[in-house]
Amino acid sequence: MILFSSRTGIYCHRVRLVLAEKGIGAEIVYVDPADPPEDFVEMNPYGNLPSMVDRDLVLYNSRIIMEYLDERFPHPPLHPMDPVSKAQARLVVYRLKQDWYALLEEIERLGDKKSAKAKKRLRESLVSAVSIFGAKTYFMSDEFSLIDCALAPLLWRLPSHGIELSKQTEPVRAYAKRVFGRPSFRESLSEEESDFAGNGLLLSA
Repeated sequence: MILFSSRTGIYCHRVRLVLAEKGIGAEIVYVDPADPPEDFVEMNPYGNLPSMVDRDLVLYNSRIIMEYLDERFPHPPLHPMDPVSKAQARLVVYRLKQDWYALLEEIERLGDKKSAKAKKRLRESLVSAVSIFGAKTYFMSDEFSLIDCALAPLLWRLPSHGIELSKQTEPVRAYAKRVFGRPSFRESLSEEESDFAGNGLLLSA
């Protein structure tokens, strides 16, 4: 099994987190998105990352890869078993992408100096979700799940964009501390991502 990954892309990071959480010994090949090798482009007509090869199967979409890994390697399970709960969890991951990921992507596209409005909206949106962060051990669950695999990489990137969370968001910071402290999370970080200093989220005034 081979995962083709960028070194700093959030969608690649969340797949690496699933691999680490499940203890899957996949080979990780880092690819420069701006200059992908020819054999990679031939394998994936869209040229997007992450991409995964498992024997004769080629997958290229982070959500598809995450769910495939959870079903291919069922222990520990990262998705609920019953259809209703599973659909609800998928909807949460989708909403994370539509709401918080979209704002982070806007910040990265515009650059830190031109993205003040997007930063403000992301910060305010996280504040509005404080009660959800504090309701259970993990996000909307007492068990670590694919939702957390999608959310943790986003929180880790906040300090690198100058987004600080005040003390009123203590449940968010407590959640981040639990997730960032998992061995799987540390294992999932590329060398470049380690420099994002996500722990700064825990130290904000």
